[in-house]
Amino acid sequence: MMPIRLIALDIDGTLLDARGCVPESNRSAIREAVSRGIEVVLVTGRRFTFALPVAEQIPAPLVLIANNGAVVRSKEGETKLLHLLSRETARFVIRATPQFRTGSAVQFNRLGPRQVIYEKIDWDDPVRSGYLKRNRQYLAEVSPLEDCLDEDPIQVMFTGSMARMRAAADFLDGLLAQADGAPEHRFAVARTFYESRDFALVDVIRAGISKGTTLLEWAAMRGISREGIMAIGDNLNDREMLESVGLPVVMGNSVPELKALGWRETLSVDEGGVGHAIEEYVLAPQSGFRSSARPA
Repeated sequence: MMPIRLIALDIDGTLLDARGCVPESNRSAIREAVSRGIEVVLVTGRRFTFALPVAEQIPAPLVLIANNGAVVRSKEGETKLLHLLSRETARFVIRATPQFRTGSAVQFNRLGPRQVIYEKIDWDDPVRSGYLKRNRQYLAEVSPLEDCLDEDPIQVMFTGSMARMRAAADFLDGLLAQADGAPEHRFAVARTFYESRDFALVDVIRAGISKGTTLLEWAAMRGISREGIMAIGDNLNDREMLESVGLPVVMGNSVPELKALGWRETLSVDEGGVGHAIEEYVLAPQSGFRSSARPA
């Protein structure tokens, strides 16, 4: 197997434990990998400002691939790559999906206020209230929602129950199947499902973009081939990333659809699965490294 030169890590359900923290075993393994000259990239569906507090828990230089591949920024906020969705496409999607308008939002490439625009924010939503209140400074309301599209956004985002978001994803797939070649009919759909919480996200991003395509684009800029990349993930929006690398690893808590693909499997998120995988497949083959914080 070719030596690993880049490690790509999903955040939610992969790097973070149930408390929203990066376990010491994960941090220790990442620090050791970076000290050996291995690049570590966080690859997430989160927007950059929501992912940054996670990156700051790791005392090492990192690059973040955010919004399922639409944005690449350094930990310090320098933009490396940007793949925006055209405002025409975003308007087409919003107008075609009135039945899913509740909970939908448009995200923009902004670091300050008005990053995420809703038509109406339900601050008491039983599932989303925590996220909404933590991100209050970045949110705003515009009605009708499509009136916010005075520039190209990063994505259109739909959130809700599993059943509702499966229906939304199927509807969006149908829009793509009916496309007649017009630019406003071209987009990509990223799914993130949390069965245990009965909660899901469906993101509409620029056509041809995914965690996997942007990871390979970034790696090529760094002179790293797909065979030199290990990726670890747990959810449906990680599939393209895992398919695109030389060493795909799924978490012990991964969705069944990923486990069924026969890739290597590490421990669960609350057992420090990321640190375990880095040790087993990257560090130990080189020098027998074992973290003192590794789970028994």
